[in-house]
Amino acid sequence: MTNIDRRTFLKTGIGVSAATAVAGCAAPSDDSSAAVHTAERVTWRLASSFPRSLDTIFGAAELMAERLAELSDGRFTLRVYPAGELVPAFQVMDAVEQGTVQVGHSASYYYTGKNPALAFDACVPFGLTSRQQTAWLEEGGGIELMQELFTDFGIVNHPAGNTGAQMGGWFKNPVDSAQDLQGLKMRIPGLGGEVMNRLGVTVQLIAGGDIFQALERGTIDATEWVGPYDDEKLGLHKIARHYYYPGWWEPGPSLTYMVGRKAWDQLSSSYRAMFSEAARSSARAMQARYDQRNPAALARLVEAGTEIRPFSDDLLSAAADATQGMLQEQASADPAYRKVFEAWSKARTEAHRWFRTAELAYANFAFKRS
Repeated sequence: MTNIDRRTFLKTGIGVSAATAVAGCAAPSDDSSAAVHTAERVTWRLASSFPRSLDTIFGAAELMAERLAELSDGRFTLRVYPAGELVPAFQVMDAVEQGTVQVGHSASYYYTGKNPALAFDACVPFGLTSRQQTAWLEEGGGIELMQELFTDFGIVNHPAGNTGAQMGGWFKNPVDSAQDLQGLKMRIPGLGGEVMNRLGVTVQLIAGGDIFQALERGTIDATEWVGPYDDEKLGLHKIARHYYYPGWWEPGPSLTYMVGRKAWDQLSSSYRAMFSEAARSSARAMQARYDQRNPAALARLVEAGTEIRPFSDDLLSAAADATQGMLQEQASADPAYRKVFEAWSKARTEAHRWFRTAELAYANFAFKRS
């Protein structure tokens, strides 16, 4: 929410100023005096990239809709649809561009084919943790840089939550070194997929709801998703026994609510403020829920026979070198990409220096004692 939106929200309260008519709104009342005191009803559709069964990541969008209804006294309705119900998982941004839906709920790295710099809106391998990513986006100018990118597609972007550092994924066979990645077939999106490709992996992009079947049939040998809670729900431990960490390609991936510019411009300032506040509320809840649910899920997976394995230093070093080369190549070739990359790199250097000083020192001592 911008400072203007915050001030407007506080001044107008909930649903007291009239909203302009938008697609899906009820027809305006003929009684102009009533319109002054009663905001018009708005009905929007949201298409998510995630299946309904994943109640934390998909559930964030449902929570967003609930919060929006509360703030607007039921006048702003957001109908939430899981992946595949309105549009396929990886066509959510396209649906917003085309006006099929007013809102998309997705990860921007799915759409780097449109603009490679969109990856920074979600996460970059060996990049920012969830807190660092949130700080950069909301306080470090990241959202403004992302707004410039999304403008080309007629989209207004809002942070939609973060999973926290992810696991490194499920492998049918052990990967003890970078050499073991050669010829591996793995489901992994975004820049992490590009890095894996450089390390000899055959990369596939498969929607969350289809991963189990692909792993079971042997279409892929390995997959990453999110972390223990979601991975357990997908049943990935039933097919692949070796569970690796850390997910170096997604140290703090953030999702995005992608709102069509035309629909956004037709909202009143108070409704925009409500939407922004509901988005923030759902984003906070999503991170908290993962942090609460993952520990118990990991314990259950271990009890079920899952082998928890760290990636080797050899593999991590090879991936880190490949990542740096990839980012530098893209920055050298594209001035617009370089603008985002340089701002992000500065933020990462400063954040890592601070977190290394306090957070890491504490974690290395206290976490081990626990």
